[in-house]
Amino acid sequence: MVLVTGASGFVGTALCRALSEKGRAHTAAVRTGAVGAQVSVGDIGPATDWRAALAGCSVVVHLAARVHVMSDRDADPLRAYREVNLEGTMNLARQAVRAGVKRFVFVSSVKVNGEATAAAPFSALDEPGPCDPYGQSKMEAERALLALARETGLEVVIVRPPLVYGPGVKANFLSLMRLVRRGLPLPLGSVRNRRSMVALDNLVDLLIVCCTHPRAAGGIFMVSDGNDVSVAELVGMIAKAMGRRPRLIPLPVALLDAGARMLGKGAVAERVLGSLQVDIASTQVTLEWTPVIGTQAAIDQTVSNFLMADAQNK
Repeated sequence: MVLVTGASGFVGTALCRALSEKGRAHTAAVRTGAVGAQVSVGDIGPATDWRAALAGCSVVVHLAARVHVMSDRDADPLRAYREVNLEGTMNLARQAVRAGVKRFVFVSSVKVNGEATAAAPFSALDEPGPCDPYGQSKMEAERALLALARETGLEVVIVRPPLVYGPGVKANFLSLMRLVRRGLPLPLGSVRNRRSMVALDNLVDLLIVCCTHPRAAGGIFMVSDGNDVSVAELVGMIAKAMGRRPRLIPLPVALLDAGARMLGKGAVAERVLGSLQVDIASTQVTLEWTPVIGTQAAIDQTVSNFLMADAQNK
């Protein structure tokens, strides 16, 4: 049986649905408001009691986390991230060992590698370079889990996703879909960066592979659609899914960057204008894995869901 933490979240909901479709028994752990076969565990931290959720499970897929936000207002963000992403993860992992769990799949983040690429895509072999408290906490959790694996024999598998999108996506991807739908001219026509993303279906499929593949144990795996796109190309793909032409104005990238920094939006500019690519070749070879859906098809699904939800809310 598989324990899925963060089961009510964006990825967790999709993973539980896919496990059910494949006939895989699983326990869905949520913080509060458990429904049906779900198990409530409360807030995630060093004191969380996981015993009921772990009963009968041989694999854990740990999705629950304090997620990254652009402007964290906590007085000590690193402490707050560590409490959930490091201490909370290790508390679960130690209880999992005591409960007889064999494999622990940890969903980390590409932010462990860093925020941007230049000469080459990020790989699992690169020296970590987290740039914010969230990435730092995920890196520390990875290292602590691998140390626990050496001590106990727990099979630890680490997956580092970049931006995840799919039906029901929120945050920046949702904002971009809204801008494209409104038909506003976007000054991104000259942006030729390269960004790796991963469709929800592709990430879920890889996580299920990681639950059982014999060569996954002890590995760190990058994941993406295998098709990096520029922000301008992404706008075009969203527009295509909406049946309209993209409205892109070719302003100089340097001008956009300078303007964003003058407005205090330097971090936003880095994400929109900069490149962040991951190399999934090792993942594909080691786990004999191939993305199950292409980028345009996944964007079509995402946009269709967005338009349907928007129509229902009117």
